[in-house]
Amino acid sequence: MNKQSKEALVAEFSGKLKDAKAAFLADYRGLDVDQANDLRNKLRDAGVEYRVVKNTLLRLASKGTDSACLDEYLTGPTSIALAIDDPVAPAKALVEFAKQNEAFELKAGMLDGQLLAVADIKALAELPSRDELLAKMLGSMSAPASNFVGVLAAVPRTFVQALSAIKDQKDAA
Repeated sequence: MNKQSKEALVAEFSGKLKDAKAAFLADYRGLDVDQANDLRNKLRDAGVEYRVVKNTLLRLASKGTDSACLDEYLTGPTSIALAIDDPVAPAKALVEFAKQNEAFELKAGMLDGQLLAVADIKALAELPSRDELLAKMLGSMSAPASNFVGVLAAVPRTFVQALSAIKDQKDAA
C-alpha cells in the first residue's frame, strides 16, 4: 500500500469515525474465512460496517474524533465495527458471535465518545433495539387513546341497555 492510498484510507476512515455513533474493536485472530464471512454478513444485515484496518492507520484516523478513546486498544490484530444509527444491533451481533466463536474476542467499544469495556458492550447488547423501543413507546402512547374510545363507546351502550331493560320491564307488566 503506497503513501497516497494510506492517506486516502485515513481520510475515509476519519470521516466514518466522525459520523459513527458507536465503534467496537475486536481481536479476530483464529477465525477461519467462513466464520469471518458469517460475521460480516450478520453485521451487514444490522447496517454496520466491519473492517480490518492497520492499527497505525486507525490511530491516525481517530485523531480529533470521539473514537480517539480507543487508541490504547489498538494493539495486535484489530477489526472495527462502526454503527451509524443503532448501537444496540451491532453490540448484539458481536456478543452473540463471540459466544459462538471462542477465537473472536471483543476488546473495547465507544458509544457517543464514551469508552466501553467488554462488560459494558455485553450490557448494551441486552438492551432492546431501537425498533423495539419505538414499538413499545408507540403502544404506550396509543393505549390511553384506545382506552378513551372504549369509555366513550360504553356510555351509549349502557344507555341502550338501560332502555332495553326498561322496555322489557314494561312488557312484562
